[in-house]
Formats: sequence, structure tokens, C-alpha cells
Amino acid sequence: MHIQRPGHVPGRLVLGGPTGRRAVLAALAVLLAVQAWTLAVTPAQAQDDPALLRILAAPGGVGLMRHARAPGTGDPPGFRLGDCTTQRNLDDAGRAQARRLGERLRAAGLTGAAISASPWCRTTETATLLGLGPVTALPALASFFAGQGDESRQTADLRATLDAGRDGPPRIMVTHQVNITALTSLFPADAEMLVLQPGVRGYEVAGRLRTP
Repeated sequence: MHIQRPGHVPGRLVLGGPTGRRAVLAALAVLLAVQAWTLAVTPAQAQDDPALLRILAAPGGVGLMRHARAPGTGDPPGFRLGDCTTQRNLDDAGRAQARRLGERLRAAGLTGAAISASPWCRTTETATLLGLGPVTALPALASFFAGQGDESRQTADLRATLDAGRDGPPRIMVTHQVNITALTSLFPADAEMLVLQPGVRGYEVAGRLRTP
């Protein structure tokens, strides 16, 4: 490749100059960062529930779940974290969904999984009703719907959290539709769980567990 000296073509980026070299290095850094963590949606989505539950129960398995049914969108004006009376919450159908999924997960041996949720009441209640153990609040799972949080930062934090536990025990993470879609490009239904498994780089979506 012929590399021109700086100044030979006005207004054009010259790769041989300091500015050009910096641009190339920056582009390579971005490319390497993307390659280091890739969440792939695989054909394994068609697997049956027993196969998915075995993947979920294996070391590094992750169940990324949207909270159960909570009628409405977003939260009422003036909502406050820590005050469930100001938020959009689960209805009875949503609570029943969470309990049904919890029964399936316990039957599959997920009682030793680490459970985390966003600080919103509908997510922590969903996680609690699964009946799998104590629930830990995880800021990366917090909703960023309608500009409430920082989508880029939280998605990056969630990727880092997933990577940090890829050799550890199974994890169940209860969050919001926007968070799951930002990470996977998939749109989950109420109480739907995406089963993630460690891949060569980052994680792969092995399949989807739907709760009627």
C-alpha cells in the first residue's frame, strides 16, 4: 500500500502521519474490544426445556429474566426507588408466573444459583418469588427506560459481570426488557428467561424459557 506523506492531499486523512496512526490504533482498539465480548444468538434456541435447564444449571450458566407481568409501561410520575407504592408492580398473574418458573428451576437443581435483580420492586419481587434464595441488588440490571439510566455504561457493566462469573456457579438475573434487548437484541415477554452459556468470546443465547 502506498502511504502518502502528510500534506500531499489536503483535507484527506494520511495514514503515514501522526494523526493517521492514532486513528488506525483507535480503530484497532475498538475492533479488539468488540471481538473480546460477543453475545451470539445461536440456533440452539429451538432446544427443549430439559436441555436448556441443564445448560442453565451448569457452571457459568446464566438465566437473564424479564420481570413477571406488571401491567402498564414505565413507572408513574414521581416514582421512587425503595418505595413500592410509587412504582408499577406485579399483579396477581405476574406473581403466579414467578412462582411457576421458580418451581421449574428448583426441580432442575438451581437451588444453589446466585440470584440478583434490579433495584425496582417488580424485579426484586419476581426474583424473591422464584424461591431460589437471597436476592442481591445489581445496579447494572437497573432500568434505563426513558433515559432513567445510562444504557451504554450499564450494558458494559453487565457484560463485565457476566464474564467475571463464567467459571462460577449458575446465576439468575432479573431485569427489564430494555436491558435484555440492549444486550441481546431480543425482545423478551413477561417472565421470559434467556438462557446464556459461556462461548469462545463472551456469551451465547442457548434458548428461551417462556412462562405462561
